Amino acid sequence: MWYELTTLACPPLELDAISADARSWIRDSAAQGQFLGAWRTEIGALFQLMILRRFEKKEQLDQERQRTNMSKRPFNVSNAAVRISMDSYLPFPFLPAAEASTSATFYEFRTYFLKPGGLAPTLAAWKQAIAPAHDYTSHLLINMYSLDGPPRITHIWQFASLEERFALRARHYAQGLWPPKGGPQQIDYATSTICLPE
Repeated sequence: MWYELTTLACPPLELDAISADARSWIRDSAAQGQFLGAWRTEIGALFQLMILRRFEKKEQLDQERQRTNMSKRPFNVSNAAVRISMDSYLPFPFLPAAEASTSATFYEFRTYFLKPGGLAPTLAAWKQAIAPAHDYTSHLLINMYSLDGPPRITHIWQFASLEERFALRARHYAQGLWPPKGGPQQIDYATSTICLPE
C-alpha cells in the first residue's frame, strides 16, 4: 500500500471554505484512493489542513497525483494564496494498515528528518520497540517513510487528551521503553504539530 499526505496551507480564517473544497475533491467520482482522515493544525505550523489517503496500487497514487497536477483548481481550491504540498510514503512494513479514525480528540504529526543511511536502522529500532511499549504505541495511527523529498519518517499519533500523551510518554521514557533504542541517533532534525480532526 502507498500513502499520500497532502497539506493545504491556507490564509487565516479560510480553513472552513478550503476544507469544504477539499472534501468535494476527494469525493469526486474520478478520485483514486481511500480517504483516511483530515485534520486542522492547532499547535505548530498554523492554518493548515492535513489529508491522509491510502492507495492499494502505485498506479492509483500516480493517477491521483496526475489529476491534481493537471487540474486548474486542485482540491477545488480557487484561492491562489493556498499552498499545496503532496508527499508520498510507504508504511513501516511491520505495522498494521492505517484505518480511518475519529475516536481521538488530539492527533500529533511527528516528522523525523533522517541522517543519510538512517532509514534502515530506524525501521529496525521501531520494530523492536513497538510490542514492549504497547500501552504507548497502541495510540499510533501510522508510521511511514518518504518516497520523495528529503529522507524522513512521519508518524501520526492519536490521543484522548494532551495530558494522556504527556503521561504515556513520561512513563515509557522512565521505564526505558521509549524512544526506540538507536532511533534518535538517526534523526537530523524533527518537527511536531498537534492537530484536531475535521
